[in-house]
Amino acid sequence: MKIFWVKAGKILPVDTGGRIRSYHLLRALAEIEELTFLSYYGGPRDEEYEAAIQKELPGAITVCTAASDATAFEQGFLYLRCLPGNAPFAVSKFTNSKVRGVVEEQYDKKAFDVAICDFLSASLNFPEVLSRPTALFQHNVESCLWERLADRESNLVKKLFYRVESAKMARYERKAIARFHHVIAVSEVDRQQMLAMKSDCPITVVPTGVNCREYPVAPASQSRPPRIVFIGSMDWEPNIDAVAFFCREIWPIVLAEFPDSVFEVVGRNPHASVRRLASQNVKVTGTVPSVRDYVDPASVVVVPLRIGGGTRLKIFEAMAMGKALVSTTIGAEGLDVTSGRDVILADDPRSFADSILLLLRDDALRRRYEIAAAQLASQYDWSEIAKRFRDALEQTVSDTSRNSSAADPLPA
Repeated sequence: MKIFWVKAGKILPVDTGGRIRSYHLLRALAEIEELTFLSYYGGPRDEEYEAAIQKELPGAITVCTAASDATAFEQGFLYLRCLPGNAPFAVSKFTNSKVRGVVEEQYDKKAFDVAICDFLSASLNFPEVLSRPTALFQHNVESCLWERLADRESNLVKKLFYRVESAKMARYERKAIARFHHVIAVSEVDRQQMLAMKSDCPITVVPTGVNCREYPVAPASQSRPPRIVFIGSMDWEPNIDAVAFFCREIWPIVLAEFPDSVFEVVGRNPHASVRRLASQNVKVTGTVPSVRDYVDPASVVVVPLRIGGGTRLKIFEAMAMGKALVSTTIGAEGLDVTSGRDVILADDPRSFADSILLLLRDDALRRRYEIAAAQLASQYDWSEIAKRFRDALEQTVSDTSRNSSAADPLPA
């Protein structure tokens, strides 16, 4: 099977949830199929990145869409230009004539058996009429994410922006999932939300995976003082909100009983508001060579997300290492976890803090959670998940052959 995969933005370094998921699936599929990867990115030409992609995925196509990084003013001007359009800014800003040309050429040449639009952000670069089998790989239900951002935002200007984007995204996403021949979701929760938009849309769930060789089981935690760890890209709004919420409402309860404990925020590009949280008991690392150096000795890994969509790969990575986790329901949404067995789910500050304290007080109980977490994660190695993804691509080809009529084009 010949696969043509299109993704907006660089995929290296592999340091965000979307990059991790796409990278491991790409690598696994490239070992068994003929795969062409199109990676397009903004900013100055990055020859080092392009060479690295060729090494990782020989035959890859790279397109640099801008000569320099856009300033905040330029981003604002671009948003105002896109505001009258029907497509949300989160999609239109990733649309580029050079990329469209490359994609259309692949369709005209019939160079593939099935194409993949990776994330909704790349979707407007695809032809209006999809003449070849094409799947939309949805890592999140985007409209749900924007709606949650709007609900949680206190800044009135940002709240208005989120509301506008949420409304546009809801309309756009509904048309998009109807337009593509098949949709690949990452959880049953996401699948049900998309079916509510389009009840007859063919959707396959391919769950999140983990590289069990890269994240081997760590020894039982013996850290003293206790180390509580959060992992994630710290320039992503849901993670910023999660860490602020944790430090403001949960962390003081934990410190009251374990005053020498440390909360480590591990992730790239920490926002200024996150850096301001740093103190004697809160460490903000920024980019680190390996998150394993921080997860290995962690007493408890926390996922206090209140906003989000899709699934959190960092949970499975921590579980693969045999870590006890406390998460909100949204934080673990879509993952095959069971609260009270391999993770503890808690949504209000008091119960979240009490769950952490319970694990810190009881070494034997924490160890039971660590073992159960590792056992669950071992079932989701990327090599197995890639087989399920390939099955979904074969289903895309099958769906297209049964229904060759073209769907309505996306809004411009």
